[in-house]
Amino acid sequence: MAKRSRINLPVEVKWDTPKGYFVSRIANLEAFFDYFGIMVYITDNNSSMKMKQKSLIRKSIIAWAIILSLVISAAGARYVQAASLTALSNTMTNQTISAASDHTIKFTTPTGVAAGQTITVTFPSGFGLSTLVAADFNLLSGVSTLTLAGTCTGTTWGVAVASQVITFTSCTGTIAATTVITVKIGVVAGGTHQITNNSSAASYSITIGGTFGDTGTITIQIVTNSVVAVSATVPQSLTFSISTNSIGFGTLSTSAVTYANAGGTGSSSSVVAHTLAAGTNAVSGYTITVQGATLTSGSNTIAAIGSTAAASAAGTAQFGLNATVSGGIGTVSSPYNGANYAYAATSSTSSAVGSASGSSATSTYSVTYICNIAAQTPAGSYTASLTYIGTANF
Repeated sequence: MAKRSRINLPVEVKWDTPKGYFVSRIANLEAFFDYFGIMVYITDNNSSMKMKQKSLIRKSIIAWAIILSLVISAAGARYVQAASLTALSNTMTNQTISAASDHTIKFTTPTGVAAGQTITVTFPSGFGLSTLVAADFNLLSGVSTLTLAGTCTGTTWGVAVASQVITFTSCTGTIAATTVITVKIGVVAGGTHQITNNSSAASYSITIGGTFGDTGTITIQIVTNSVVAVSATVPQSLTFSISTNSIGFGTLSTSAVTYANAGGTGSSSSVVAHTLAAGTNAVSGYTITVQGATLTSGSNTIAAIGSTAAASAAGTAQFGLNATVSGGIGTVSSPYNGANYAYAATSSTSSAVGSASGSSATSTYSVTYICNIAAQTPAGSYTASLTYIGTANF
């Protein structure tokens, strides 16, 4: 046979209490305990009055727990249950023993942070935090960076370091529930000081807590050396080529400008005689030079235009060249970079034709030559040997 429980609820009845008030309270209690099937007795001084009888002991215990909760609520008590932080992580910049490292700590708070509450980050013994100042920290609520100072004022949060504990204190600032909170420490926060790692290789736990109630831990690993030294050698590179090694003007005339071509027959119109191609991975680029005497026949020569560019003039003894460039970062050197012509090299001195200021993909230089003669230019077979040199500047 099931045992029934008995609860005596003493009630002091004031006879001047309106009858309806007392009856309504009794009815409310009766309905409440009837739900749980509790046998309840209301006693007035030494008299008793049986209201109901039908409960098991375990149900009465449940009822008393509910009554206790109602009493606490009625007294205005506030009860907050701490929660476990979620999505915890800590990204370091160096996990080597005794090395200085930044920390980016993230976690989600189920409860949030109310005004006046604190968040603490506690590092294990052996980690050096003594050099940290307020400027070495960032505190983010979601994607919003909160203002920090040594002491909280208004919406500005305070941050302080005491031994192994970093404490963020709110004055009026709040963080909503389910917000991702990010704590940045060191250079990553725009500061100049970092946390020094423990001198022993092992696993360590960083503890998150504070008066905001939520708690959690993050495990980090300190190793003997977290740096992998990687080495590689990039070989030096220079490419340089000339499209053809033989060009010619053919038969010259005092009445017309003659341009050299690859066929050796000459041309009365401007034509590219040959190209130069250069490219390098040298950090200071490359230089292309030309060296060689002007057109010569025995002891006779056709005058080189020199280092000052000049227009081609039929009937005037002239030998010169100009160039254009495409591709890479190469440029044509003065005085060869305009519409006029020049030739500043000799048999013993070189003249720069083109260059690049840094590592460059292949640049192609198109070179055009002109030759004019005067009426008194001695007859003969004139030749020149021009040497182009491409030099990398590593």
